[in-house]
Order: sequence, then structure tokens, then C-alpha cells
Amino acid sequence: MQVRQIAIFLENRSGRLADITHTLARNDINIRALSLADTADFGILRMVVSDTDKAAKALKEDGFTVGVTEVTAVEVPDQPGSLNAILQVVNKAKLNVEYMYAFTQQSGDTGLLLFRFDDPEAALRAFREAGCKLLSDEEVHRL
Repeated sequence: MQVRQIAIFLENRSGRLADITHTLARNDINIRALSLADTADFGILRMVVSDTDKAAKALKEDGFTVGVTEVTAVEVPDQPGSLNAILQVVNKAKLNVEYMYAFTQQSGDTGLLLFRFDDPEAALRAFREAGCKLLSDEEVHRL
């Protein structure tokens, strides 16, 4: 069970992030979660959005370099120690995290951890064995 995300390559210059959000807003696409990593010359914006295919198409039409990749979404309680509990599962299974980002759905309720692993199938097995709640693409888009 994986969640599709868009990854956008963007030049590290003023206004590029606003150009992306303008394209998404103009196409009625809601951002569910995002992560921005940058270097001196460029950035990679990763987002889970309400309509992955529509977002990728609109951004490509506006000249952005866009890829669609999959991440693992794990729902956790929004309380101290939840991230640690999940990372203990990751550690026990000897999984390599390529990157992760998170968001809360409603403070005090639940949060969502989004992971990219070098071995996604092993991660899914480990989380299932530990009784973790994994979310599908459709479930995340409805949040």
C-alpha cells in the first residue's frame, strides 16, 4: 500500500515556489503534505496532493520538471513518542529511510508520517507485522 507523490525540480530563485502553488490553486488542487529540500542551485519539492495526475499534468504544462513517486504513509497518534515508536519498527527491521516528512491531520488527533525507503516492500511487511496503520493513496487524498 503506497501513496503517490509528485516531486518537482525547481531552480533556486525567487518566485518559483509561488509559481507552483499558483498552478495548483488555479487547477483546484489541494496540498495535503509537502517537503522542500534545497541546495545552492536547485530544490526538490515533494508533495502529496488531492489529485496527483491532474497536478503533474498542470505543472508539466506550466514548464516544471515533475516526477511521480511512491511513499509509505503511516498514521500515528498525535502524541509524544509516536514518531519514536514508528522509528523503532524501522530500526528493528533494519530499513534505510531515504527521506521522510510528516503532518498532523488535526492537532491532538492523528498525524501522518510519509517515508521513502530503499526497500518499500520490506517496510510494508515490517509495519504490518507491528500492527501499524498504513494508508492508501485514496485515504490520504480524502484527508
